Amino acid sequence: MIRREDRDRFDRLLEKVIDGLPPAIRDLLEEAPVYVDDMPPESVLREFGVDDPAELCGLHSGVPLTERSVGDPGGGIETISLYRLGIIEAAGGWRRFTDEDGQVQGGVDRVREEIRITLLHEIGHHFGLDEADLDRLGYG
Repeated sequence: MIRREDRDRFDRLLEKVIDGLPPAIRDLLEEAPVYVDDMPPESVLREFGVDDPAELCGLHSGVPLTERSVGDPGGGIETISLYRLGIIEAAGGWRRFTDEDGQVQGGVDRVREEIRITLLHEIGHHFGLDEADLDRLGYG
C-alpha cells in the first residue's frame, strides 16, 4: 500500500521530529516506545469501530500516568503506535497543493507537522489527557 521510498521518507521525518522534542519528552519514549506501521491492524479497526484505516493516525496503549496507583505501579506495557497511511492522508499527501479555499495542503512539511501533532497527541494520552484536552491544546 505504501511504497518503500515513502516509508523511508516518513521514518526519516519521524526521527527528525523525535530529535526536535525537548529532552524530557524524548526520555519518555524510553517508557512508551514508538512503533510505526503502515496502518492499524484489523483488530484495532474493529475495536474502535473504524472502517477506513486512513482515519486512524496513532494509538496510545497502556495505562495513563494519571490512572496508575501505588498498589499497581507497573501499569502494564505502554506503547505509542503511529500509522503512516493515516498521517499522510491527514496531511494531504506528499504532494503540496492549494485547495479550493486557497489553503496550502500536503507536502513534506505538512506530513512532518502531522507526525509531530500525532506523536504529541499520543504522548498526551500517556499523561492522562483526553480528546477534549488535546483539542484545546491544538493536538486533536
